[in-house]
Amino acid sequence: MCLLRGLSPQAVLTTIDVDVEHLKAAREAFLESGSPANRTRTISGRAADVLPRLTDSAYDLVFIDADKPNFPGYVQQAIRLLKSGGTLVINDALDKDKVSNPAARDSTTVVLRQIGKAIRDDERLSSAMLPTGDGLLVAVKK
Repeated sequence: MCLLRGLSPQAVLTTIDVDVEHLKAAREAFLESGSPANRTRTISGRAADVLPRLTDSAYDLVFIDADKPNFPGYVQQAIRLLKSGGTLVINDALDKDKVSNPAARDSTTVVLRQIGKAIRDDERLSSAMLPTGDGLLVAVKK
């Protein structure tokens, strides 16, 4: 709801989830908040299947909070989807502080390290790590 409130009056919030109950709860929350129906869009499906079908350079913000093994593909899709000046936010980017621990080598931590490096090295992006909670990696598309 906070994301929706922070958007411009013309913006549309799109949410993707494989769990139809989560989408139902989101629609109910949007309705209860008084948000007009044309300000939200819920899509049922796997992000890996849905993201490639969305319009290039059409989004102001992409927030990724999904299955970590597929983050690399989601990040590439997010960059494609973002407008110039758009923001990419990756939730849990510090993986309970394991990303900074070289001894942590589980698959999730390794993927998050790779994503962090790829985003830092991507010349299309300007990024910062916010060490709040489990970490938010924020990048703006140039």
